[in-house]
Amino acid sequence: MLRLLALDFDGVISDSAPESFAVALLTYTQLVESVRFGDRRAALESGSLPAPGPLAEDPLYISFIDLMPLGNRAEDFAISLCALETSRPISDQADYDAFRSELDENWLQAFHRRFYANRLALSRRDPSGWRRLMGPYPPFLEILRRRAGDAMLAIATSKDAKTVDALMRDYGIEALFPPERVLDKETGVHKDAHLRRLHERLGVAYDEMVFVDDKVNHLDRVAELGVCCALAAWGYNGEREVELAHQRGYRVCTLENAEEQLFGS
Repeated sequence: MLRLLALDFDGVISDSAPESFAVALLTYTQLVESVRFGDRRAALESGSLPAPGPLAEDPLYISFIDLMPLGNRAEDFAISLCALETSRPISDQADYDAFRSELDENWLQAFHRRFYANRLALSRRDPSGWRRLMGPYPPFLEILRRRAGDAMLAIATSKDAKTVDALMRDYGIEALFPPERVLDKETGVHKDAHLRRLHERLGVAYDEMVFVDDKVNHLDRVAELGVCCALAAWGYNGEREVELAHQRGYRVCTLENAEEQLFGS
């Protein structure tokens, strides 16, 4: 029986990849003398933020989002950009993890800190442009509103709580997620920490939970708890992630079948 539906935020509720890309690229070019991407820094630092439409056609953005499912936190954006700048071939999780192990951990943590400082600065400099880069997935919001009485809803995200709260107000869904059911990046590095906390806080058994994320590597850790896992395939996942999810026995949800997959007919 489904008692708790726990949702990642980015890529599940929020179409936030454009914002992550803009902040990550600014951060990377501030920390690295980038040959390939350095000319983009000035516009990101002082001009208006790019609109999501033109970004979708940017070859660098397209390559960036192809690697997004392989990471976990803000510092993983640095890994992706570094791989793209150096033309390092990354075809799967093993390639990605091997490349990460070659990079300096102190540099990655410096990127993590600068990323959040830049996010805050951009949100203050151009609030409307910043939020425009993080639109919702409206069909999924409608499902949540329609089925909110059928299970407790929770958020398990690596985003910061302040941004999540602001976006939920923008999307008109803040009432669906009481504060005690919104767990952000401070909860832990991996999503199993979020699900453990929800288990302890709400007293819901793991086999009565469903967890939805857009990254298979997040699902892998949570599945070890005995939680039913589902891949959100409406974001930037490609055939690589969908095939992995099927191989591991996870549900694969599209916007067309998510309601039945998660709540039943």
